Amino acid sequence: MVEENSISNDETVEPDAESALVSEVDDAQVEESNMTAADSPDASTLVEQEGVDEEVNEFGFRPDEMVVEDDEDEVGDEDASPIEELVDDEVVVDDDLEMEWYILKVQVNRETSICAALQRRVKMAGYEPYFGDILVPTEDVREFAKSGKQRIVKRKLYPGYIVVKMAINDDTWFLVRETPGIGDFTGAAGKPAPLSAEEIQRIIETTRPPEDEESEEPKTAIKFNVGDRVRVKEGYFQNYEGEVSNIDERNGRVTVMINIFGRPNPVELDHWQVEDV
Repeated sequence: MVEENSISNDETVEPDAESALVSEVDDAQVEESNMTAADSPDASTLVEQEGVDEEVNEFGFRPDEMVVEDDEDEVGDEDASPIEELVDDEVVVDDDLEMEWYILKVQVNRETSICAALQRRVKMAGYEPYFGDILVPTEDVREFAKSGKQRIVKRKLYPGYIVVKMAINDDTWFLVRETPGIGDFTGAAGKPAPLSAEEIQRIIETTRPPEDEESEEPKTAIKFNVGDRVRVKEGYFQNYEGEVSNIDERNGRVTVMINIFGRPNPVELDHWQVEDV
């Protein structure tokens, strides 16, 4: 019986110890909870903390410490000048400069391409107010093929030269001289000499004949000059040699002085009937 009572007492004590242990654990949890509650901020504090984190950037600067790009633009615009003031689209023409016609020496057989190149350079530089027409002086001539067919072609009046209407100053002079293929202005002592009104009028009328009026028949392109020695290659006087005494460009004929019976006789031939000796 004594053993049963001792066992019963032991069993009774064990629940008390267990409850005491549970009580101690609960007290520890409450204390820890109180400490956590005390250490951790409330909801409002968290909201405020989150707001602070949002306002501070990754470098740790607040908005009032940062410079906004819009503000920089506004500050810079106060001293900035309009773009129109920085770009000069128009060339100011000196009223004292007068345009005149000048002759330019250029590479032979490149007159047309050099004329076009100069026109492009003038346009690119914006110097149109200083320049007028740029021409290759030509004339309409009639050429005959061996078959007898004829055609009208442009023949250069002055091979190796072009004419330009311009006002000369340092800039325009430099632009012309720096154009590939152009040698120099014609003139004396390095000073460009302008053409007279009569000279340029004749060149323009020949180069640009009026279309609304009946113009004269074009000349025939004849490569011979008076005094040239030629040989007759066709006709009654074939293989005879003589000297050119006259040239009829309008009709395309040449007069050759041929020795017949020991005496020089003028013989009129078509220009294609003779050749150089």
